[in-house]
Amino acid sequence: MNNELIWIFFAIINFTLFLGMYKLFGKTGIFVWIGIATLLANIQVTKSVTLFGFEATLGNIMYGTIFLATDALNEVFHKKDAKQAVWMGFFILISSTIIMQIALLFTPNQYDVAQNALETIFGFFPRIVVASLLAFIVSQLVDVAIFQKIKSFLPGNKWLWVRNNGSTILSQLLDTAIFVPIAFYGVYPNEVLFGITGIFFSTYIIKLLVAFLDTPFLYLFKRITPLNKVE
Repeated sequence: MNNELIWIFFAIINFTLFLGMYKLFGKTGIFVWIGIATLLANIQVTKSVTLFGFEATLGNIMYGTIFLATDALNEVFHKKDAKQAVWMGFFILISSTIIMQIALLFTPNQYDVAQNALETIFGFFPRIVVASLLAFIVSQLVDVAIFQKIKSFLPGNKWLWVRNNGSTILSQLLDTAIFVPIAFYGVYPNEVLFGITGIFFSTYIIKLLVAFLDTPFLYLFKRITPLNKVE
């Protein structure tokens, strides 16, 4: 199976699992999902792949579900819930970095098989996290604000797709402009980073595809009645 088919399947699985979390656990499930997605997206982004002819990193789908989650909170619940979720994700990034850097300090024994793998992922993790922290907090807060601003001008369910895509298109551009140079400058050649098929443009294009793909799932989200209604 080629990367493109896996990517489409992976996107559907991610969005479906997100809806499942909401169905089973209500608003609490959204907050938990944001925690999971924040951590996994920053691990996945260390892997580079070729998608649709572009050099890209993984993590864009999982990261895109965070924007879906905050838009869902903004739409169905309240702006303050979306902001609280953003700050929770921010704290998770900081916490996971501190914990894993201390974990790497332990000297492995002769039977250990994990240290090298952990160093490969989490040794690179602090730089990824610094980039993510800046990109995450800025882009997510901008996304929440733009979503609310569009909603004030275009309320109603028929304009949900405009709110969702309009806020994400702008905030994801900002996110990419902050994240890619900080995370990868000097790691990859400049042509790989900023070329026409490089990581910067491919990352943004793929994020746009994720945004368009998640729109039907946001409509489905509004039709779901959680099993756990206690918030």
